[in-house]
Amino acid sequence: MKLSVIIPCYNEKKTIKKIIDKIFLQKINLEIILVDDGSNDGTVNVIKNYKKNSRIKKIFHLKNKGKGAAIKSALSLISGDLVLIQDADLEYNPKDYNKILDKFKENKNIKAVYGSRALNKNNYQGKMTLMRVIRIIGNKILTLFSNFINSQHLTDAHTCYKSFRRETFKKLVLKEDGFSFCAEVNAKLSRMNVNIKEVPISYKGRTVANGKKIRFKDFFLAIKATIIYRFFY
Repeated sequence: MKLSVIIPCYNEKKTIKKIIDKIFLQKINLEIILVDDGSNDGTVNVIKNYKKNSRIKKIFHLKNKGKGAAIKSALSLISGDLVLIQDADLEYNPKDYNKILDKFKENKNIKAVYGSRALNKNNYQGKMTLMRVIRIIGNKILTLFSNFINSQHLTDAHTCYKSFRRETFKKLVLKEDGFSFCAEVNAKLSRMNVNIKEVPISYKGRTVANGKKIRFKDFFLAIKATIIYRFFY
């Protein structure tokens, strides 16, 4: 079973090499499809100078288009049986890949597996800043809303770690260019009657000062996308 890891990347000069190295530490048959989304901080040079590896496929956008657009660019290069989305920062740890793969191996009828931050209670330990509390509450509200609209029972609807069987992923026919990609996927899987499984994962959140790109407006865009793709597409 081969895993295709899609990494949308924008201005992640400090972390991109580290996350690639972490992925290759995993004893898994995998490929990386790395999509630089118009970075202007030197990330492009880091990617181009990364040691030659036949398991890395690279795409470079000339301008920033958004996370969803980067993921769509990778579609034609997927050769794995499974597809997983990996952010270019260090918030999510590739050591959790095996948990996700093991879930797929349980039953060939499982078509989508999410890594849930909420199922790992240790992720709520440590210093609780105001922004961290707001993000946790915001994610819970979005998850509740998504579950209500999509008739799902997820604990972390907007996790980065979304994985799919290749044929399921390609049937989604993605439209969103931005972070609302997550809401679109949830709604379309609901319409396809796909039962999404979840496994607990580790998570180390970062701040806007450290490169966090999701903003308050994305909360409302996610709500809008959930409604649009559940009922109109």
